[in-house]
Amino acid sequence: MFIFGHLFISLAGLINIILTVFYFVLVIRIILSWVNPDPYNEIVRVVYKITDVILNPIRRYLPIRVGMIDFSPIVAFLLVYFLKYFLVSVLLGIGQRLL
Repeated sequence: MFIFGHLFISLAGLINIILTVFYFVLVIRIILSWVNPDPYNEIVRVVYKITDVILNPIRRYLPIRVGMIDFSPIVAFLLVYFLKYFLVSVLLGIGQRLL
């Protein structure tokens, strides 16, 4: 069980890093929406591709838009926050119990 304990702890750390990076990419996406960047810029396209993975399903299933304001990034922040603190803590707890 020692190996599985460390596996769960490592998995929790990896998920934590991925969700933190996604959080900051989402912040960059929001800032980019304010400044109207060049859509052909490669960095902008990468940021849009990364964040569209979660924003498009949210927009499809929860069309929460008021005028020109899109609230799907707020829902994405809440989802990332929930996953980061709930899922990571559950995986850490399982890993610590298996040690």
